[in-house]
Amino acid sequence: MSRKNRIPKFPESYIADKSYEYNQSKSMERNQKKSTLLSLQYLYDDKLDKLGHVDILEGFFHLILDLGCGTGFSTEILLEDGFRVIGIDILIDMLLKAKDKKKELTNQKNLEYILADINHIPLKNNSIDHIVSVSAYNFITYNKKDSNEKIKIINNTATYLNTILKTNGRIVIEFYPQNDEELKLFSSSFINNGFQGYIIKQNPNQKGGQTFLLLKKC
Repeated sequence: MSRKNRIPKFPESYIADKSYEYNQSKSMERNQKKSTLLSLQYLYDDKLDKLGHVDILEGFFHLILDLGCGTGFSTEILLEDGFRVIGIDILIDMLLKAKDKKKELTNQKNLEYILADINHIPLKNNSIDHIVSVSAYNFITYNKKDSNEKIKIINNTATYLNTILKTNGRIVIEFYPQNDEELKLFSSSFINNGFQGYIIKQNPNQKGGQTFLLLKKC
């Protein structure tokens, strides 16, 4: 099977029987949790501390938003780290599995799941301490072919996330840009809409591959 055929397609790879396969996959669980742990490490990155004057305490019951939470692999790690978590996903098949697993968690009172689009989350302005998104953010432009429409969506999303995030709030987005152009498109949408930050690539020599956007609201 070619690499191209292995790349997940949204939403086809995450609905109906595919959502069950995703949730049962030990390798998927392992990879998602590993990426979430890396995202948390970057959330407390020293360089990010210098982009402002307010330090953060790790966990400490801050309210964190898990964008594209899927079946809850990333959410479990955020809970274990001491956050109160709101998990957001647009796919009911994925979210129902996350809600089923929530029943088994001892700290479930600190977790809420919401079925919603990233651009239309029913949350108050300045209500979220931090945001993490693991392997989901670039799906906001799915099924959009026109480049101007993509740019509009990406910028509107960055602006909206700025609105619900508290001052000095942080965002870590882990995703897989197709190329340097797409990476620049996503990163500039935040820099042009009230954020400071930088990029970390797990493999600097790889054009695509796992990439982290580390951001702080100005």
